[in-house]
Amino acid sequence: MAEIRFKKFSEKQLTVLNWWCENSPYKDRDAIICDGAVRSGKTVCMSLSFILWSFYRFSDCSFALCGKTISSLRRNVVTPLLPLLTAMGFSVTDRRTGNVIEIGNEKVKNRFYLFGGKDESSAALIQGMTLCGVMFDEVALMPRSFVEQAMARCSVNGSKFWFNCNPENPRHWFYTEWIQRSEQKNCLYLHFLMEDNPSLTQKIRDRYRSLYSGAFYERFVEGKWVAADGLVYPFFNEKEHVVDISPDRCSLFYISCDYGTVNPASFGLWGLCEGTWYRLKEFYHDSKVKGFQMTDREYYDELCSLAGDKRVEAVIVDPSAASFMECIRREGRFRVVPAKNDVADGIRRVSSMLKTGKIKICSPCKDTLREFGLYRWDCKSVKDAPRKEHDHAMDDIRYFVSTLPGDTDDAVFALSVQRNERRY
Repeated sequence: MAEIRFKKFSEKQLTVLNWWCENSPYKDRDAIICDGAVRSGKTVCMSLSFILWSFYRFSDCSFALCGKTISSLRRNVVTPLLPLLTAMGFSVTDRRTGNVIEIGNEKVKNRFYLFGGKDESSAALIQGMTLCGVMFDEVALMPRSFVEQAMARCSVNGSKFWFNCNPENPRHWFYTEWIQRSEQKNCLYLHFLMEDNPSLTQKIRDRYRSLYSGAFYERFVEGKWVAADGLVYPFFNEKEHVVDISPDRCSLFYISCDYGTVNPASFGLWGLCEGTWYRLKEFYHDSKVKGFQMTDREYYDELCSLAGDKRVEAVIVDPSAASFMECIRREGRFRVVPAKNDVADGIRRVSSMLKTGKIKICSPCKDTLREFGLYRWDCKSVKDAPRKEHDHAMDDIRYFVSTLPGDTDDAVFALSVQRNERRY
């Protein structure tokens, strides 16, 4: 195994690593909270410190590592952590079927259970356990019920809580209940910036700064808990993001759909060319403007017209459009994939792909271009949410990007599909 070396730790990273030690002024704190910019070096230090603390304080005990999903937890925490522990002389047994990792040394062995806190139902997964400590990776993405249930399991004397996250809306429950009241709750609170991670070069920092704009820049680069306001995509401009391309140059095709009867419906045909996805053309129907509503069958006919003679690998559909998805399935021409519908995460993905040139809009998509100039945040919303207007092409683009093959935490569908001899 290659030798693992750390660069010099920053002052904040050293505090995370040592806050529970006997000579630390923070040893009697019940919890630690680390928030701030992306890639600021807080997660690896926290997870390593969590494991070392558990061996210093306990033996033959149970702990919990929590993420939004099991797969994101493994990617962000477990995968980088286990080689470090092995290099330090720990024995590690990862029992994937039970989502438990047994870690030991010559004298002590402890168990670390993995949990995903993606929705309100997740709280039931952790009920009934007795834990000596719990670490929450990206706690701001978890429902309050799950976090509080996990904390309630820590009934052993000397147990502690470990939280890390990137900032969200300033009205978020974790910000108001924990960060703003950290002293009252006997928590050590550390705010990280990218400069607190010595392993990042200036070039990498500049690259991350180029990926975000607006509220997401303030959150992920400056580490601020700020409300989203103004245009959702303020950086979008036709000179940079609008092009013309022949569909004949594309190697793969998908269609994304935002379904509506009273509200507008928006479909987009996407083609992959040399690593970039192009929104080649679209169908957009606003019943209030046109003066008539369309049936599922009529929408299906428009879907076929949009596809033309192209082999479309799948149609990604608004997950609430059950009747339309069933109509498509019964016809047998297209494979249907229900879209992922996390709004804030989807908007972040669209922003990133636009900024990195991985998606482009073709000039015939006039309604898409119109909506990019009108799509705004709802500043009155408690959560990050855009206004429910001028959002239908924006929604179908978000569905496409969020459900891209191989681009999400949990694979939704495979990029390569078996082809048959039927041609359309």
